[in-house]
Amino acid sequence: MLLTSIDPFMQEFERQFDRMTRRQPAVMPMDGVRRKDEVVLRFDLPGIDPGSIEVTVDRGVLTVSARREEEIAEDEQLFVRERTMGTYTRRVYLSEHLDSSAIDAAYDDGVLAVRIPVLEQAKPRKVEIQTRGRKALK
Repeated sequence: MLLTSIDPFMQEFERQFDRMTRRQPAVMPMDGVRRKDEVVLRFDLPGIDPGSIEVTVDRGVLTVSARREEEIAEDEQLFVRERTMGTYTRRVYLSEHLDSSAIDAAYDDGVLAVRIPVLEQAKPRKVEIQTRGRKALK
């Protein structure tokens, strides 16, 4: 497996806390795809200022964080709040088969795409079959 999400116990604890306090969770949905030479992670971050997005890697853990700021002017009065404000964070464990030193990221139309190359030794390869006759196999 090339990557895994972090700490399902903590995620469940946060979900239960959000449910009990009626707090909207700061969600950062993610899709991950494996291509021949890379893994691509796509994070939904609509309405996020690109300058607030931070992608870091530390000891095999990729962390993506972003912030959505309050958008209410002094002369406005909020009467409905369904959009989550504040900081969003998502952590993903990276396999040792991924090249964490060559990660790149791009933000376009509310989607952050993080590309992580697969190391050469982890790429599929064809194994050559030796043919020496029946005696060589004994």
